[in-house]
Order: sequence, then C-alpha cells, then structure tokens
Amino acid sequence: MADAFYVPHGEGRFTATAHTAGPWSPDSQHFGPPSALLVRALENVEQRHPAELARVTVEILGPAPVTELTVRARVERPGRSVELLQAELASAERGVARASAWRIATSDTAEVSTDGGPLLPAPDTVTESAWPEGWNGGYLDALEWRAVRGAMDVPGPAAVWARQRVPLVDGEEPSGLQRLFAVADSGNGVSNYLDPRRWWFINSELTVHLRRPPAGEWIGLDAVTLVGKHGVGTATSILHDADGPVATGAQALMVRPRQAGGG
Repeated sequence: MADAFYVPHGEGRFTATAHTAGPWSPDSQHFGPPSALLVRALENVEQRHPAELARVTVEILGPAPVTELTVRARVERPGRSVELLQAELASAERGVARASAWRIATSDTAEVSTDGGPLLPAPDTVTESAWPEGWNGGYLDALEWRAVRGAMDVPGPAAVWARQRVPLVDGEEPSGLQRLFAVADSGNGVSNYLDPRRWWFINSELTVHLRRPPAGEWIGLDAVTLVGKHGVGTATSILHDADGPVATGAQALMVRPRQAGGG
C-alpha cells in the first residue's frame, strides 16, 4: 500500500488506499480525502487571472468505495470577477460526489480586512488524543489529532488540531486547501455526543466558506453538533491555521439508531 490517500494513474484516475477507510466501514472512505481530491481538481481548473475559491460545497451521492475513482472538474459559469466551478467524483459508472465552488478574482482589501477571531492554542502545547472505541482506523489513523478543548472520545463540542501523516496524492505535497478539506469533513466526528455503536450521524454534504487559504501542516477544527427531534442535525465548525480562523464549515446530518439501517 502506498503511503498516501491516493495513487495517481493519470487522466483523472486515482486508486484509493486503505488510509482513506472511514470509521463506519473499512470498505467505504471517510469523506475527508474525497473532498480534498475534489478540491485538488477545482484548484487545477485553468484561471485567466488571480483568483481564490470562496465557497465549496461537496454533495455526497453515496458511499465512496476504497477502489479506483475518476475526478473531473470544469468551469460551469465563467465570469471576469466571479466564476462557478463544478467537479465530479465517480467509481466506475456511479457518481460518488459532486462539488460546486465559487471562485472570486482577488483584489487588495488588506486596509479593510477584519480580525479573524481568537487563536487556538498552538499544536505543540497540547498532546495527541484518541478516538472512541469501536471506530475503524484507516483515515483516523492517517492523521495526527491533538485536542485543545474537549476530546474526540469525550461526548460534546471539541476543538482539535489535525495533521496528515500521509500526503493526499502519492508523490505530491498537499496544498493548504487540500489539507483543510481533508479535515473539514470531520466536524461531526470531532464534536460527536452519540455512541457510534448505537447511532448513525452521517453527513450528506459539506459546505465550507473561505476567507483565505490556510498555511502550514496543521488544521484546527472547532466544532459543535446539534440534533433536532426528527432525525436531522447539523455540525458546524470554525477552521484554523496557526495564524487564526480561515473558514467556516457546516454539515447536514442524518441521525438515527443504527438498528434502523443506513439509507
């Protein structure tokens, strides 16, 4: 097995490794790596002038098997200042996920920029944390997790730092956005308060609004999960790098007892 989430084969084809396996099943990927792979494709869409991704939504169409995948991206609606991009992730002939993104032309707004908010304590001031018993390894073991507030194995809101132990694509250095999206889909896991052996709390999408690209290897995730009375919940998060908050994330959650089935 390559020491990466994906092995590239050219022409948008990649083979997922066991590092991508999610906590619910070793046969399905955690959607952190697929989200990052979609963002990688969006970053590679040709641009005519300096621009940054401002919002990315990943719609999860079904489980992502730990097998070969194909990724495609394009400009859906061109524009001088604002463009809409689209990307698709497929396994064989089945669509696994699609992403839409707004890409905005950059300008100098340093004079009017706002304070991003309070910093998280630095990663080197906290120690590595563990995940709850009963969750599969794979993806969870492919990142180093350090809890700042709360903990992944303690129910409730939590703030953590995470750093990839392996690159996204074999032979490549991940971009800051790729590192961020590899972690952003973990908001519902980091802030879980339900026993994963008894409950599903699976997200159907991930939406991230960005203020700037992150820098460095560590991504901070300050997350909380809220659940309504009819099987629907949300996990919201503030995403950080060492210089402070860089983005906000949200996930729509399907919540139900595990004996009732997935769906």
